[in-house]
Amino acid sequence: MNPIVYVETSVVSYLTARPSRDLVIAARQIWTREWWDLAPQRWTLRISDLVLEEASRGDAQAAARRIDALRGIDALPITPDAEILAAQLLDLRALPPTEPEDALHIALATVSSAHYLVTWNFAHLVGPDAKLKLLDSLRTCGYRPPLLTTPEELLEIMT
Repeated sequence: MNPIVYVETSVVSYLTARPSRDLVIAARQIWTREWWDLAPQRWTLRISDLVLEEASRGDAQAAARRIDALRGIDALPITPDAEILAAQLLDLRALPPTEPEDALHIALATVSSAHYLVTWNFAHLVGPDAKLKLLDSLRTCGYRPPLLTTPEELLEIMT
């Protein structure tokens, strides 16, 4: 079986969004599309019920594009173990208390033994300080954390 990649909602948002005029966002959109096309050959993709819930929010047409892109990817259920770990991450201040959904994404990826969590959320998940806090906290809780990464970083190991 290929390594498991938990796909956080920001990835499918970048994948399906209209092309941006902002150069950084446009580059991330391109990297996301490139990674999305190649990823199933190398990894087993997983999402969660939380990703589906978040992807269905907002503009109806945009939500439909996101949900359509996620079709065929198995969704992990929200388990009691994941909920407990998410609460622990918030208690340890690995994330701000305003970010319970981000804590749940990390917890779901971790308890399902995903090898990677792929995201564009630099503020709370893959920024250097955020990543360090999360990895330390997951280890403190007794877990082997997934690698927190972006589609761009995963593209680099594919070429």
